[in-house]
Amino acid sequence: MAPRSRRRRHRKPPSSVAPIIMTPTTIVTPMPLTPSKPGPSIDTLGFFSLDDNVPGLSQLILQKLNMKSYEEYKLVVDGGTPVSGFGFRCPQEMFQRMEDTFRFCAHCRVLPSGLSDSKVLRHCKRCRNVYYCGPECQRSDWPAHRRVCQELRLVAVDRLMEWLLVTGDFVLPSGPWPWPPEAVQDWDSWFSMKGLHLDATLDAVLVSHAMTTLWASVGRPRPDPDVLQGSLKRLLTDVLSRPLTLGLGLRALEIDVRRIGGSTVHVVGASHVETFLTRPGDYDELGHMFPGHLGLRVVMVGVDVANGFSQSTSTSPLEPGTIQLSAHRGLYHDFWEEQVETGQTDHPDLVAAFHPGFHSSPDLMEAWLPTLLLLRDYKIPTLITVYSHQELVSSLQILVELDTHITAYGANPFMSLKPEQVYSNPNKQPVYCSAYYIMFLGSSCQLDNSQLEEKVDGGI
Repeated sequence: MAPRSRRRRHRKPPSSVAPIIMTPTTIVTPMPLTPSKPGPSIDTLGFFSLDDNVPGLSQLILQKLNMKSYEEYKLVVDGGTPVSGFGFRCPQEMFQRMEDTFRFCAHCRVLPSGLSDSKVLRHCKRCRNVYYCGPECQRSDWPAHRRVCQELRLVAVDRLMEWLLVTGDFVLPSGPWPWPPEAVQDWDSWFSMKGLHLDATLDAVLVSHAMTTLWASVGRPRPDPDVLQGSLKRLLTDVLSRPLTLGLGLRALEIDVRRIGGSTVHVVGASHVETFLTRPGDYDELGHMFPGHLGLRVVMVGVDVANGFSQSTSTSPLEPGTIQLSAHRGLYHDFWEEQVETGQTDHPDLVAAFHPGFHSSPDLMEAWLPTLLLLRDYKIPTLITVYSHQELVSSLQILVELDTHITAYGANPFMSLKPEQVYSNPNKQPVYCSAYYIMFLGSSCQLDNSQLEEKVDGGI
């Protein structure tokens, strides 16, 4: 194991990056979160970046959600209770106000408050998603919008259907896999394996009272059953993409999940996305992917993990076949020093980061650098996912510059199939969560311990 001095003496690499061409069963124990040192929040940076494309959009969102400040918004996102009058009198008001947060002209970016008395924002009749302040803006924007109109129609349906996940009226189907795990390599084979059992589950949701109530409250016609079933399937892949992607990493990096005492996975840079609505059962598919495993411990670590998500620093052996979810709020390199090095938490067999975003911001890169170097120098099997091919190339360039030994990268067979709209730039091509992955293990320099100590002591 690498000495502490190795991590502390790392220096920030040069800011310029030269172009590089690459060839190609759940147990949750409720416990309070333990706060750690704060760090840059990708959630915070993302929220205020909305104003870069649509000035005033962040304030419009707060206004429509009856919130006074971003701090209050963040409190709700993290699972806390707001102090002001946040809340809605009825589902109809809730859905209307949520839809109002998308109301700005996709072409000229004007908000409702900036419209003249003679203009009104109307949505595209095809996708029912983007808005325009008049026919002239809509005609001017059509060359850009026509490329994404169909996908944005799916987005508009999915963001309403997600409410069934929030309320618990759409429970993910789970159970032991009837096929050999090695036969399930992607979503096509997964859906084929689930077959009629999955169809029956989805059909029951389609005719449920919750579905009827949802579409009676949203103020728009209810889509056809096949459209709604397609949305349920996309939502299912969005939730299950994370556990199955972890399974992909465990497989590809040849992690032994039958180790006595159980195996440990750390999810670094975790936020409310991974923790706010995570329920017992969401990670059952990870267990079914490895029948006979002797316990899987998944620890979420990040500055934006939701309040109330369970925490356990126990190193006691897990029961065979169980999955334990827990979380720690803070930066990973601090968590490593406070929890892993002191023996309060098991050493990870795999570390994963879903959309770390270190390529997009100097602040985020600076925050991620100690963690990336730690993972490299301790030779911890690491999996990273990104939204797009462009992010893949940028992230690979950074990791190569950091001398990481990249073992694999490519399209993720278990990517989410739910398109994600860029909030403040709706006609930008939608992206898909965990669309691509990168795996690395140790350094490409392959130095022995004495050589590495000399390099560290002499500076990088």
